[in-house]
Amino acid sequence: MEALDAIILGVIQGFTEFLPVSSSGHLELGKAILGDNSIPEESLLFTVILHFATALSTIVVFRKDIVEIITSLLKFSWNEQTQFVSKIIISMLPAVMIGLFFEEELESFFGGNIAFVGAMLLVTALLLWLADRSKNTGKPVTFKSALIIGLSQAVAMLPGISRSGATISTSVLLGNDKSKAARFSFLMVIPLIFGKIAKDLLGGELTTQATNFTTLGLGFIAAFISGLIACTWMIKLVKKSKLSYFAMYCVVVGLIAIAVGLYN
Repeated sequence: MEALDAIILGVIQGFTEFLPVSSSGHLELGKAILGDNSIPEESLLFTVILHFATALSTIVVFRKDIVEIITSLLKFSWNEQTQFVSKIIISMLPAVMIGLFFEEELESFFGGNIAFVGAMLLVTALLLWLADRSKNTGKPVTFKSALIIGLSQAVAMLPGISRSGATISTSVLLGNDKSKAARFSFLMVIPLIFGKIAKDLLGGELTTQATNFTTLGLGFIAAFISGLIACTWMIKLVKKSKLSYFAMYCVVVGLIAIAVGLYN
């Protein structure tokens, strides 16, 4: 993988992890366009590095919230912050189950099937369009909502379904406050990302042989910086009900991807 390709893919990952347009889908499209010929092990390592970068950018943006949560946990008291952590854990369960028991089936969708990615982008567009028309409320995320949002996150493991788009849209459609929905959506993914990284490391699936660390570093920096920008921007956009713009974008890209996939 060339240095410029790594930077481009890093920027794609950083922006699309938080903007509701599907990071996995865009990475698949980006690799197809750039003609990525990386060996599977190198490609996996690069993907893990990019996800680690976006997880760190989330921690930076929500550093005050995370400090408050950790402080509350250390006090061993049942309060708003510890309840929030419990909801995060509940939301993780569906995705964890999919990752543990259906990993091979899930990976089969990441074989460069551009038409499938395009179709899932259209699903993302529909979710965003519906959510953008929902009224903003002051309702917090409940335990029941957390589980349903977790189910939408599990579905969003498919390339083309935006994780942030699916979880925020589901939360808003359940009647939750838009800003609280965005906060919950971004914080709920941090444990999953680090859990996935730990699983890959302990499973011995990652290798650094024949790895260009300069390329990895450039991809990491690009993903981290673009992730900081996108995460901050997305919070403001959700509050202002601007998701319909991303819905239109997903429709255009989705239709193009379907046309290209069927043509090839």
